[in-house]
Amino acid sequence: MSARSRTHAPVPADVPADDPADALAADHPPAPSAPAASAPQTPHTARHAHPTSPTRHLGPVKIPHLGDFHVPPRVVVISLLAIPIGAVAAVVAAGLLKLIALITNLSFQGRFGFGSSAPADTAHRWLLLMMPVVGGLVIGLMARYGSEKIRGHGMPEAIESILVGGSRVQPRVAALKPASAAISIGTGGPFGAEGPIIMTGGAVGSLIAQFLRVTTDERKALLVAGSAAGMAATFNAPLASILLAVELLLFEWRPRSYLPVAVAAVTATLVRGPLLGTDPLFGGAHVPAHIAFSAYGLCIVAGAAAGLLALGATALVYFSEDLFSRLRIHWMWWPAIGGAIIGVGGLVEPRTLGVGYDVIDALLTGHATVGLIVGVLVVKTLIWGLSLGSGTSGGVLAPMFMVGGALGAAEALVFPHVSPGFWALVSLAGVLGGVMRSPLTGIVFCLELTHEINAMIPMVITASAAYLLSVILLKRSVLTEKLARRGLHLTREYSVDPLEVHLVRQLETPVAVTFRADQPAGEITALLRAAHDGGDADRLLAQRLYPVLDADGGLAGVVTRGALVHADPADATPLGELACAPVVAHPDETLRALANRMAHREVTRLLVVTRGERPEVEGIISLRDLLTARRIDHHEEHHAERILTLRPRGTIRVPSTTIAKGKKISA
Repeated sequence: MSARSRTHAPVPADVPADDPADALAADHPPAPSAPAASAPQTPHTARHAHPTSPTRHLGPVKIPHLGDFHVPPRVVVISLLAIPIGAVAAVVAAGLLKLIALITNLSFQGRFGFGSSAPADTAHRWLLLMMPVVGGLVIGLMARYGSEKIRGHGMPEAIESILVGGSRVQPRVAALKPASAAISIGTGGPFGAEGPIIMTGGAVGSLIAQFLRVTTDERKALLVAGSAAGMAATFNAPLASILLAVELLLFEWRPRSYLPVAVAAVTATLVRGPLLGTDPLFGGAHVPAHIAFSAYGLCIVAGAAAGLLALGATALVYFSEDLFSRLRIHWMWWPAIGGAIIGVGGLVEPRTLGVGYDVIDALLTGHATVGLIVGVLVVKTLIWGLSLGSGTSGGVLAPMFMVGGALGAAEALVFPHVSPGFWALVSLAGVLGGVMRSPLTGIVFCLELTHEINAMIPMVITASAAYLLSVILLKRSVLTEKLARRGLHLTREYSVDPLEVHLVRQLETPVAVTFRADQPAGEITALLRAAHDGGDADRLLAQRLYPVLDADGGLAGVVTRGALVHADPADATPLGELACAPVVAHPDETLRALANRMAHREVTRLLVVTRGERPEVEGIISLRDLLTARRIDHHEEHHAERILTLRPRGTIRVPSTTIAKGKKISA
């Protein structure tokens, strides 16, 4: 998650000041000879004409109530709830892997057992064609009569439930999703278990949260905690699971969400140990500590190839989905058609069916034959992409492990030798970075899967190159394109909210006019109308919120300009009786806190008062001031300038012009 480092700073010089139209009426310009207001008012202080003008109280004043993070006490409770969620998710993940093994044994070996088995080990080749079709039929029936949400690879569904579903997952999805995935993979589907277990783990977290009185954000944290726990238990990769949650599922980087996710992932990994072991899932690449510099250069080439493969795989999935959507038969039958595609691919290269952890291990240890490399690279990519578009159930990570490893193994045939499986390993990281567009997750994932720390720098280069190519050439990833097709927009660019880094005292407008509580309302109405007719030379009407002071000068309330202008000039009601309690801000609050307060109280202006038992009126801040902070952010992103230049004799000078939007502007 990226965020530009910011400090509380004044507005840049060329950011425009507030629009004068914020005054009374833009179509009634002030006349030069308006009478001065006769109402008691504070000494007139004009609205700051330019955002870079000195603002009040900008000295080095400590603000004790603000910190780097906002940590509500309930984060401890939510983090404790993540412990049982992580444990349950780990058990479910282990159970799913055992269920996949059981169905694989039943489908292709005809035996009841939980031992490791692969579809390619069958003695009856006709099963390679038939069983994927049978599995597709069962999944279609489960989706139609159980829940349609089991279709797909799981991650888009988890993201959608977070974005628009209030992080609520139906209980039947928690049961049907892993079952459908086990049937799909166990009958030969070329998918992984991680997508379904992410959805299932998330469902566990969501279901537990739905029995408790928690906020939507807290429920989201528990849902993602379950997802990360399921992934950590499946791959023995807790750190990569946490990063995936941050880069793809949480949409924020805050203690309230990170801590439950970290607790759940660690718990799941600890529980996984007695169930599935603690060894790395894949090992044996044996990357040396010293690598030739030429290999680092070729890592860029490998990254570009991985990025192109990611583009092709993503396009293939949604090309297939478009083709299936044109069929004139019910979508319930589509997974069976996808199963037929899988079966044909299985006849060509049987080892492309199933999860294929043994094939991935062969690729990463340099033991794969050329025939297997080509078969995986071509057949696996085709049957995975075409069948996933049919709406069957299965994940994307394990297939990408295999395809990425095959790409690297193919490159190893022409690239200089570094170690057995080196190019397969770095290309695997590159494909993950390109397909998921989560390069940090891809890099750490490969490190945790193999424990090959010496490959870290090559993997960073390869994954970053693939990521760069992917984000430039492709708007959406395979994980988010489905959301866009459902009319949802997901941005994965995370940055610091500009409203969070500006304080009220930097952009507030000093109060120019106040009224006494004992003044008749009609008198003020007549005063405002006269100011309007005379052009408001004193800018009496530029202020839209007026503080009302009692006899001691204390704040009695506020009245709006609109309420006074439209009142009866003959109304003798004291202004203090018409004043309402103000919604206030304090000079040392952030604009983000004010934006939330404005939204909650449904107001667009706040009165700025000092803290203390007897607060003093200091200024007014409006929605327009909040937009000024946004303009500052826009300026920093789009305004290009040269700060230093060199004269011919080598002396440094500050230039007299800056560059903005391709034009020279006087400094």
